[in-house]
Amino acid sequence: MRQLFLTVPPESAALVHEAADEHDAALFARIDATQSDDRSTLFIFEVPNAAIEGFVGALEHAEGMRAAFAPQGIISLRPPADEPEDQMIEIEPRSPLEVFLGGLQSIGSWPGLLGYSAVGAIIVWIGLFTETVFLLVAAMLIAPFAGPAMTLAIATARGDARLLRRSLLRYFAAIAVSVATAFSLSLLFDQQIATGLMIETSMRSSVSFLLPLAAGVAGALNLAQSERSNLVSGAATGMLVAAALAPPAGLVGMGLAIGQLDIVVSSLWALGIQIVGINLAGCLVFRLYGMSNEGARYPRGRTALTVLSLAGSLAALGALLAIQFSGTPEFQQSSVAQRISAAVMEELTQREGIRPVSIESRFTRSRPHGENPVWISIDAEAQLSETERLTLAQSLADQVERRFGVKALVELTALSRRAIKPAQEVHHERRVEPGI
Repeated sequence: MRQLFLTVPPESAALVHEAADEHDAALFARIDATQSDDRSTLFIFEVPNAAIEGFVGALEHAEGMRAAFAPQGIISLRPPADEPEDQMIEIEPRSPLEVFLGGLQSIGSWPGLLGYSAVGAIIVWIGLFTETVFLLVAAMLIAPFAGPAMTLAIATARGDARLLRRSLLRYFAAIAVSVATAFSLSLLFDQQIATGLMIETSMRSSVSFLLPLAAGVAGALNLAQSERSNLVSGAATGMLVAAALAPPAGLVGMGLAIGQLDIVVSSLWALGIQIVGINLAGCLVFRLYGMSNEGARYPRGRTALTVLSLAGSLAALGALLAIQFSGTPEFQQSSVAQRISAAVMEELTQREGIRPVSIESRFTRSRPHGENPVWISIDAEAQLSETERLTLAQSLADQVERRFGVKALVELTALSRRAIKPAQEVHHERRVEPGI
């Protein structure tokens, strides 16, 4: 529930009371000003969150009407006194008007946006360069990508061309600053090769598209839910959005600086699917919470623009998924590596006398784009001669290449408990005399 302040000329007072009855607004106070130069009436109402936009919209044509409300909930105590739980617990979502106006305010500061983008990129670069994971988490807290991403979803839900342009401009400006910062730092410190954390972070999975969808839903829920019924802080949801955007932006700059085209392409794909996924999921949540193309104090909404933006996002998402699942493992290497490990495990368990201990499959970034093999490390308990070990390793490599379409390099380590005898047993055998 919100406290709404309305000022109208006295002749419009009857219209205010009529609109209040229609939108369940409770009158808290009325003050009539009778100054010679300004005759007006001030109303203070307690209005349910969902009714604010409709209430203000019903009074749009009242001449001289002014309205103001604070975006914080209030605790309203009304008779009967024995039912406080029904009066004090606020579980209503925010008004679509409040969400929209909050989105407009969040994109107002260019210096803050660009400054935080640069600082976040510096921390991302340090984390990837020194392979310090907690610095990536810190960068996600600082990176300001959540604001433009969520205002883009609001613009799509409203059909607001002006807000759509401003959101896209800020989104790409923040990405460009992050890329340029990481690129400059890599050149300044003469980085030559990709670190292990860079390679690991640049790997994509077949379920990567779920992250932006989850981030869009979480971000929209956080903006639409009332502060008293919101179980997750805004910083946490902002971090989720930044988690999908900050590391790929840094990787683009670092990959360009060291000439690693595969890292650049993989990260650009990630940035693309993040923006369209967040936009789609966020827009759908906002529409479910009542945001429409028409509303109070909002004449710019266009249904055609909402449909066009959603269709474009769906088409882009479909194209990016088609690229990911086109048959090459470039954008799903993490998932392919897991499936390869499972296939190798299944093959070894079917062979008599071989007991797998550990299997690890991973792709590298050491070769040109599209030419990197999968490296398979196998530790097994088995009694194999050198020839048998090499033959088995080659057989496994051939099977992986036929099944998954990637070049495979297999390192097989096979040890048997019989090959290594305990020290006491060896000492005992040396002391035994023949014939005893």
